[in-house]
Amino acid sequence: MKTRCITLLLLACPLLGFAQMPAAELDFWLGEWNLRWQDTDSTEATGTNSITRTLNGQVISEHYQSATGKSAGFEGRSWSVFDAASQRWKQTWVDNQGGYLDFTGGKEGDTFVFRRTFTGKNGKPVQQQMRFHDIHTERFTWDWMRSDDEGQHWQLIWRIFYTRR
Repeated sequence: MKTRCITLLLLACPLLGFAQMPAAELDFWLGEWNLRWQDTDSTEATGTNSITRTLNGQVISEHYQSATGKSAGFEGRSWSVFDAASQRWKQTWVDNQGGYLDFTGGKEGDTFVFRRTFTGKNGKPVQQQMRFHDIHTERFTWDWMRSDDEGQHWQLIWRIFYTRR
């Protein structure tokens, strides 16, 4: 009887939203990374990011730290999970400045994108997106972008170059 119950539970997991995440979709991001970018005054800034799997491999955990530049001391964490019901990734970001952001995303061709929409100060919707692109084994590029016109035009806010440590 116990074996039958466990088997039924395992068969029901996809229906409950506990399905395995798509194999390897975010694996490019796993590891220890050195980061570099240009601050708004054109000086180079640096940081690190550590990306691991946790909770039986079902959650991608991020630990970001800015080391130099205008954002030195900025630190954040994110947790990304695959939601079987929507067939999309969900990410929650929190940081040491009290920031909280929630994203939904997935693979789009050779790029991985997380997006969110919120209401701006003027009462109009604002979209933000993170784009992981130019993805190679030892490096990739991450862009933080914003759109005030429902995604018709995107403004690049921050570009970070990742190099595997």
